[in-house]
Amino acid sequence: MLTIDWSAFTPASSAAGGVLIGAAAAALALGGGKIAGVSGIVGGALADALAGRAQTTWRLQFVLGIVLAAVLWSLWSRIPGTFTHASWPVWLIGGWLVGAGSRLGSGCASGHGVCGLARLSPRSFAAVGTFTATAIATAVAVHLLLY
Repeated sequence: MLTIDWSAFTPASSAAGGVLIGAAAAALALGGGKIAGVSGIVGGALADALAGRAQTTWRLQFVLGIVLAAVLWSLWSRIPGTFTHASWPVWLIGGWLVGAGSRLGSGCASGHGVCGLARLSPRSFAAVGTFTATAIATAVAVHLLLY
């Protein structure tokens, strides 16, 4: 079960994070004509690696930037209190299911939710509605069944 320390919630840093995500998505779209969909970027990098093709530099830079930003943030700032009682196998299975679902749905929250909705894409509106409803139903079902 996931527990959130709401006393650690900081609206200003949350809003700043949202602005940074939007700015990064806009920069990638306007500067390179690419959609900042994390599942598509990671999936493309993995597909290139598995096929033995030369890696696309921007994909690796994008993923490295996400990882590096999280590491730097954790070095200089307190990570907001989020605690889980789930085991590593549960996290791994859940992560795999999210990744498989985002590939099956041709996009993830960043691709459809941030970029697609900003472009008023009907497909993205349908995707965001579907995965949000599925996430809510799954969370409620898991909570009722396991806790």
